[in-house]
Amino acid sequence: MSVCFDNNIECTELLLRIILNKPDIKVTRVKTQTSIKNLLGRDIRLDIDATDSENKKYNIEVQRSDKGADRKRARYHSSILDSNLLKPGDNFSDLPETYVIFITENDVIGRGKPLYHIERRIENIDELFNDGEHIIYVNGSDRNSATELGKLMQDFFCENPNDMNFKPLADTAKRFREFQEGGNNVSKLVEDFAKEYAEEYAKEYAKEKTLELARTLIKGGELSLKKIAAYLNLPFEQVKLLAAQAKN
Repeated sequence: MSVCFDNNIECTELLLRIILNKPDIKVTRVKTQTSIKNLLGRDIRLDIDATDSENKKYNIEVQRSDKGADRKRARYHSSILDSNLLKPGDNFSDLPETYVIFITENDVIGRGKPLYHIERRIENIDELFNDGEHIIYVNGSDRNSATELGKLMQDFFCENPNDMNFKPLADTAKRFREFQEGGNNVSKLVEDFAKEYAEEYAKEYAKEKTLELARTLIKGGELSLKKIAAYLNLPFEQVKLLAAQAKN
């Protein structure tokens, strides 16, 4: 995912057009392994971060582990996306439409459907809330060759590029396989990515522990907020926010 989809507009368009059944989607930007920071909590790392010509935002995650596709993780990703899409002074109505898409190896929802589209609803009148937030789960175990989505899932879990259905995906996979077989150091690329991921995880863990300690010190009430910020090397405004949260 990281190598094949990074800056690959053609493959990302193919993916979104099939999953959303919208053949006119035009992707303008795509990056992989994008980190989004959260001052007061856990950061997130996006497998694929894309934007289309209508400024709709897409976060696509591929999860082989059912645990990695937890429903509340999808909710959290959606909330962090939102929190980074408006600048101070922007109107809430300017918030772009967002899609969090989980492609899972197994049917994690468990209802036997190839795709699950989750939307907020107004329950007592049975209407969509239409707030622009969309969460989608794609069941990777449904590889029905009679449908475009099934063929796409075949390609996602196919090891041989020659057996793939879609040329953009096959060409990209083939290019990197030839790169590997030609003796180039693909393992170095993987090693560098693994190292970067491990370092990012360690930073995230350390950040969580620092915030946890800050909350403990705030509740203790023995140190001023300025001293807590100085001792823990945190921005003073962030410590003030933590203190305000502790009062609520």
